Amino acid sequence: MKPRLLIGLSILLSVPVVAQNWPQWRGQNRDGAITTFNEPSTWPETLKQQWKVEVGTGYATPLLVGDRIYMFSRLGEAEVMQALDVATGKTIWRTDYPAPFTVMAAAAKHGPGPKSTPTFANGRLFSMGMTSIVTAYDATTGKQLWQKPAPKQQPMYHTAMSPLVDGNSVIIHTGGPGDTAFAAYDVATGAVRWEWKGDSPAYGSPILVTLGGTRQVVSFTHQNLVGLNAATGALLWSRPFTTPSNTTARLPSSIRTRSFKRDAKQASHAFGRSSATTSGSPKICGPPRKFRCK
Repeated sequence: MKPRLLIGLSILLSVPVVAQNWPQWRGQNRDGAITTFNEPSTWPETLKQQWKVEVGTGYATPLLVGDRIYMFSRLGEAEVMQALDVATGKTIWRTDYPAPFTVMAAAAKHGPGPKSTPTFANGRLFSMGMTSIVTAYDATTGKQLWQKPAPKQQPMYHTAMSPLVDGNSVIIHTGGPGDTAFAAYDVATGAVRWEWKGDSPAYGSPILVTLGGTRQVVSFTHQNLVGLNAATGALLWSRPFTTPSNTTARLPSSIRTRSFKRDAKQASHAFGRSSATTSGSPKICGPPRKFRCK
């Protein structure tokens, strides 16, 4: 059975809530945090549903920007981006493109996706479909601005990485073994600003941090944890990292002086920042739960 996506809005009546945009995977700063929410002193026993609409299949997180919700999903053989009015749920615009493909057997029960959450930045939306089709849209009108076709190779379980916008670049890792590129595309034109082809994608999403005085894109790949120079794409460091069945679907998190991640058994790993420079890979701090740098 294919998973259906129902998106709805419930309101806390008589409770003042300050809205904060949710423009990408895990929110404003890609850390899962909302900074402007004030918890009410009392909660109602039930929430009143204002509206509900069916938008297709997939796993993408809805984006909330101003008075619009942006949703990326699949309808039939097409991948669809649409804007909904947050107050009514009515469709403001809808744009789709053909994206037929066959789900590999081991992932068949997951459905045909998409699994990647889009990103909103400066009036544009960026998405990556289930077969690594990268698309940019005008967020006001839904007009497709540019698109990169699916590469010949794919990750074993298809794509799940969510785009990262850094200034005038949208950064995404596409393809699979033998045909891959971790690339920064110009947000306006789609022109390649830089690319790195040292490893194929995993299933988590990249973060942007400053380590060792250098702004870096840090991400898990098929077989590594890597740091790339955010301006040039040059590999700064790499540390081998794999999980059972090659299913690394983790998002690194930068906390004070270390970057943490969870492995498949829910234990944590930490990597010290001090050596994450152009000449070395980060120190591992562990074993899990001890976090003492070697």
